[in-house]
Amino acid sequence: MSEPLPLVVGLGVVDPDLVADVFTDRCRFVADPTDRDLREAQGAIVRADATVDSALLDRAPRLRVIARTGVGVDRVDVDAATARGIAVVVTPGSGAVAVAEGAIAMAMHLAKRFGRLTDLVRSGRWADRGTVAVGDLAGSTLGVVGFGRIGQHAATLGAGLGMRVLAYDPVAQPLAELRCSTLAELLTSSDVITLHLPLTPDTHHLINTETLAMTRPGAILVNCSRGRLIDNDAAYQALVAGRLAGIGLDVFDPEPPQHHPLFDHPDVVLTPHLMGLSTRATAATFTAAATGVVDVLAGREPAAVANPHWNDARPVSSSPVAFVGGTS
Repeated sequence: MSEPLPLVVGLGVVDPDLVADVFTDRCRFVADPTDRDLREAQGAIVRADATVDSALLDRAPRLRVIARTGVGVDRVDVDAATARGIAVVVTPGSGAVAVAEGAIAMAMHLAKRFGRLTDLVRSGRWADRGTVAVGDLAGSTLGVVGFGRIGQHAATLGAGLGMRVLAYDPVAQPLAELRCSTLAELLTSSDVITLHLPLTPDTHHLINTETLAMTRPGAILVNCSRGRLIDNDAAYQALVAGRLAGIGLDVFDPEPPQHHPLFDHPDVVLTPHLMGLSTRATAATFTAAATGVVDVLAGREPAAVANPHWNDARPVSSSPVAFVGGTS
């Protein structure tokens, strides 16, 4: 009798239809696993709101691969996974364009004052339309903080709108003609600031009272990266004081967030961590995550991982699965 197909579980809400094309005839998938399923599971598709800690890993002793639908591993104990020889697959390119579009869309919404203008029309105050100053993106300066895939796409979109683009990244090197050597240099020169950095001890509350004091008066701040990059109390005070003209947030700390006075301000636009989950981006992200699971189980190197040394601790007994027909 043939061996059963390896079991892969969903941690967080995973639509089985989004992984079916990759898993059919290669893996069994359970979207809502029981404890028994976890004990048997060799792979997992993990959403951003799911926590994968040592306690969960102890409940899944056969696990060989965790695939995040995105790049953030804030809720995944990467060290514990690595010690167990578990690959932590990430999907860095799948939602990059969608997130960049979301960031620039938020900037446009705030520059054009769509929220306030919608309220004028909705409330019958047409005569007050001259009281709202409408801005422009063309001719303004876009400051991109973090110049990975998403930051580069945001820069391309901004340039396409006629914006001058500056970039700062503490790790990567943006193109010389865009590069700011310090965050302060970027903040003092930008009309729109968009954040695209990972969360690390160095980037926690990168935007705070001190750094906000460096921004141009009337700047717009957008965060589609990680909620803890911004001190929301400081950002709210800067908005009320007029230092910032608008704030766009797709990410929060925690998620879902507790209510904050910032949320009630008319020059704030909020989305529930969905900018990377457009229809096309979602399909591409889940396909990439599922492909990463199949690659690891088949003994192949996955396209991208958060723990490059995962294989060092992999048990010798973990033989690859012989999938019929490969992954193409």
